[in-house]
Amino acid sequence: MLVVPVIPIDDPADDRLIDYTSLTDVALRRRLEPERGLYMAESSTVLGRALAAGHRPRSVLCSPRWLPDVEAMLADPPDRAEVPVYVAETEVLEAITGFHVHRGALAAMQRPELPRVADLLRAGPGGTPVVRVAVLEDIVDHTNVGAIMRSAAALGVDAVLVTPRCADPLYRRAVRVSMGTVFQVPWTRIDPWPGGVGLLRSLGFVVAALALSDDATSLDDLAADLPPRLALVLGAEGDGLKPATVAAADLVVRIPMSGAVDSLNVAAASAVAFWATR
Repeated sequence: MLVVPVIPIDDPADDRLIDYTSLTDVALRRRLEPERGLYMAESSTVLGRALAAGHRPRSVLCSPRWLPDVEAMLADPPDRAEVPVYVAETEVLEAITGFHVHRGALAAMQRPELPRVADLLRAGPGGTPVVRVAVLEDIVDHTNVGAIMRSAAALGVDAVLVTPRCADPLYRRAVRVSMGTVFQVPWTRIDPWPGGVGLLRSLGFVVAALALSDDATSLDDLAADLPPRLALVLGAEGDGLKPATVAAADLVVRIPMSGAVDSLNVAAASAVAFWATR
């Protein structure tokens, strides 16, 4: 068991806290997180799931109330490396980050290297077959991405692919909304897109685009005769999937609706589709 180095902080401008400053500036985080190779894990629950997935923390920032939980989680890290824990009162935490820190803990985590699409889809953790994947096309709302990742974890989706313009699944809000389940579902970026449809097809996947179309197949019919390997493609709010994506897909699938409602929020639609095709 390691002795966790605990460092009291009372100055929001402390140079050691550069990973945590200006987190509310979305444009800044989009620019700096990939450059620094880090992401943020907010709350002790999310930190615990990140550690369980083998992710390495650079440091942790927390309030005194959550220090015992954080110390317990960091006392036996996988790589035996000491992780500094900066402790500050709530008002200092908010001055550092610019927001109320959920459950009083925030960790700067080393961003793992993403696998190649083909490598990810050949076999899952422990060599388990990858038979059902979700593709998120240009979903720019981090809350929706986090909710979809949570549904994917809960409903047994084997992997998630995100297109170049899709929001980052490791962005702070996406991670928090997913309740840390983003660490349970293997994922990577697929680029180019929709050119990647051909790669999915070459790997044996039937590509099903969820879209509103007059000639769409009912989700019920798809669920009744599932292909051996299935890729479900979900599009952004409002615009939906690109016409080129719909044209490239093997089939278009529509969720049966009633009550004069034509569609669902993409996160809700993903949960329905994942449940129906489980």
